[in-house]
Amino acid sequence: MNGGGAGAGNRSDGEVAERLVAVPIAGATGRESAPAVVAQRRRYPPRPAQSSWQYTEHSAQQVLARLGALPFRAGNLKTQEYRMRGADKLLRWLAAFPGDCWQERWQASGQEDSCGSDWARGPADWLTLQGESAHPGVLSSGMLMLLCSDAIRPSVPWLVGRRSRQLTDGMAQYRDADGFAALDRVIAADPGIIMANAQPAKARIAVILAAKGGRLDQITVGDCVEFYDVHTRIRPRGGPGKTLFYLLLHRLGIFDAGAPATLRALCGPAAGQLSDTGLVERYGLQTGPIRDLIIDYLGERRPAIDYSTLTNLAQVLAGLFWADLERFHPGIDSLHLAPAIAAEWKERLKTKTRTVTHPLTGRRSTTISERHNTAGALATVRAFYLDIAQWALEEPARWGPWAAPCPIKDTELTVRKEKQAVKARMDQRTRTRLPVVPALARAADTARKTTAERLATASRTEPGQMFTCGDQILLRPLMYRQTNANVWAQEPATGTRRNLTLEESDAFWAWAAIEVLTRTGIRIEELLELTHQAVSSYRLPTTGELVPLLQIAPSKTDAERLVLVEPELADVLSAIICRIRAPNGAVPLVPAYDYSEKIWIAPMGLLFQRTIGGQKHAFHPRAVYQVLSRALGASGLTDTDGHPLHFTPHDFRRIFVTDAILGGLPPHIAQIICGHADISTTLGYKAVYPTEAIDAHRAFIARRRSTRPGEEYRTPTDEEWDAFLAHFERRKVSLGTCARPFNTPCIHEHACVRCPLLRPEPTQRPRLEEIRANLDARIAEAQREGWLGEIEGLHVSLTGAHNKLAQLDATAHRHATSINLPTPTFAHIAGRTGNASPAATPTTP
Repeated sequence: MNGGGAGAGNRSDGEVAERLVAVPIAGATGRESAPAVVAQRRRYPPRPAQSSWQYTEHSAQQVLARLGALPFRAGNLKTQEYRMRGADKLLRWLAAFPGDCWQERWQASGQEDSCGSDWARGPADWLTLQGESAHPGVLSSGMLMLLCSDAIRPSVPWLVGRRSRQLTDGMAQYRDADGFAALDRVIAADPGIIMANAQPAKARIAVILAAKGGRLDQITVGDCVEFYDVHTRIRPRGGPGKTLFYLLLHRLGIFDAGAPATLRALCGPAAGQLSDTGLVERYGLQTGPIRDLIIDYLGERRPAIDYSTLTNLAQVLAGLFWADLERFHPGIDSLHLAPAIAAEWKERLKTKTRTVTHPLTGRRSTTISERHNTAGALATVRAFYLDIAQWALEEPARWGPWAAPCPIKDTELTVRKEKQAVKARMDQRTRTRLPVVPALARAADTARKTTAERLATASRTEPGQMFTCGDQILLRPLMYRQTNANVWAQEPATGTRRNLTLEESDAFWAWAAIEVLTRTGIRIEELLELTHQAVSSYRLPTTGELVPLLQIAPSKTDAERLVLVEPELADVLSAIICRIRAPNGAVPLVPAYDYSEKIWIAPMGLLFQRTIGGQKHAFHPRAVYQVLSRALGASGLTDTDGHPLHFTPHDFRRIFVTDAILGGLPPHIAQIICGHADISTTLGYKAVYPTEAIDAHRAFIARRRSTRPGEEYRTPTDEEWDAFLAHFERRKVSLGTCARPFNTPCIHEHACVRCPLLRPEPTQRPRLEEIRANLDARIAEAQREGWLGEIEGLHVSLTGAHNKLAQLDATAHRHATSINLPTPTFAHIAGRTGNASPAATPTTP
């Protein structure tokens, strides 16, 4: 038996590889794949579709004779009669088409151009014209035997469209019994894989065998990729165990050692880094010299920066800069921008337009908001111009034609105000969320325990029965699939069905994320890369005490660090490990995808992993946001305006820094714990509280007092206190009040009308006018008598009297134009007796 080997086909593997190289490779989503994925797909091409092999070249009599013998012969005579009759009808129908074998006749029948679900219409119409019966069940039985006996091999799209439920059992019984038996052993070894997920995975493998021929050990990685692409295109929603079939084949050991651990490494959105051209093409730039220049610039910068920075660079240069200029100035092809064009672009850069969908009405509307990273975008464009100018000196032929004056001045890159605004927003965000973190942690812990109890109670309840958990009465519904992976419950009052398994999973992982983020202050990418081997220990050389430490893998700063594990954090890590551990005690190894660098990481024992569709998956960053959002919604926490509170994983990092420094941790130690390269970044994370300013002021007063004589801060004697009170009694004078400080002499020898410290009272205005009139008379008398020495002193007193009258006028005018705001006072509450101090309540006069 050839079994689908490459040697019997019309094209060799090399020819297929050449054909794949010539055509741009795209994933199931239709987008061009990353270069690394393209290379992997070329390394693992699918087996070519063959048009001739041993069993398809048999005559009709040979095919029917083979179906009538073991192992194809059915034990039930009626079933065997149905199969033979159906196979005979289909062979006679195929014989009406041209071809040297049954596969060529199948291809000439036109079946591949139609949907597999209505495949029987063509044979039925032909049989009806021949005056024969065409029962669909008979034809289906015959088709099943032709597929299992490898007489014909329909294409993958045709088989996916047909969706035969008997194909899996037929392939396991007639095509490769040993292979499917080994597959069942692999499934049984993993308790996380249940029949609801295993059966679709086996059906996908059966389709590959029916389309490609051969046995399980002859399936290639390329066959799996081809099936996934076709299946995703025809059925985008997929189903349970969408990629589980590849994992099962991988565990069988039929692939080579270099095969990816997961099919997602070759398919789907997590497919690797894009090329420089792919990064630029996302923004729809017109084909021209500037587009090519930006691509070359990215290629020049790529070796020196990480992929995340390169992506941001492409977004600014291709998206925010040149795509915007092409939109408003069609045909522009030079970096030498006119001042007016540059000014207009800078003005547009200050705002951004977003399309939002109303959650209730579903209407889409456009909103314009301020862009917070304007200075960063300007700095990127300025660096682009300056780099080209510098490179033009080194490579004039390549970069010289593009050197142009930079439209952005250095003075435009002042980001002090932006940084202050960001700092103010983040501080306010931290001050709002820090007080509610304990309440959030308690709510998450309560939800974890409640959902676990509810799931356990529902699991013990028979389908169709009611059960009570807490204050909720729920119904365990009857499910179509009794082997469903999830446990469901139904609310009797509303009829709403709830996935209790998902609720318990979300509650547990929300609690785990909140606890780990709160107690470590790590970044979300560091959280998702924690492994069971990250917990280590260190023995203190002085006391010999064993201290547990948590090793944080290098992330943003490419430097790993160690965080002390407190007892509460150790309990959380222990709960996570107990949850994900396999029955044999080992933590499953799962492949992870770095969503910043767009690269796949070798399988590791990650702590944040969960089972989806029977397959272990590392947590996606978006999944952490989702479980946090659900936990916050269930907690009922709100901000100061009454709106639901929203947390991001990075909020916990800022809260950790603020709480640690407020608790007395030195900032430079907090810098090491957080992994910041600069201590200013750590201080930027710390929110400023009003109490800090008050405490700092008090500390300043304490330091100032320490430099003053201690005599000034002793407890005064009774005589000193009486003298102090008497000073205020002696401040009352005829014209008003003297405001000189305590224990200071009168600087005008009680000539109060001259003194600036006198505060005249409005009721003494007549006396001041009388004094002014008297001074005028005395000045006239002195001038008349020639008392020149008196005239100068009298003029000083007269000026003081004028000033005091002007002061009274200004006070009267101010009182006449001011608004009286009632000041709260305190009134005693009647009815209170005893020795206790009477309570007071504010009242407004």
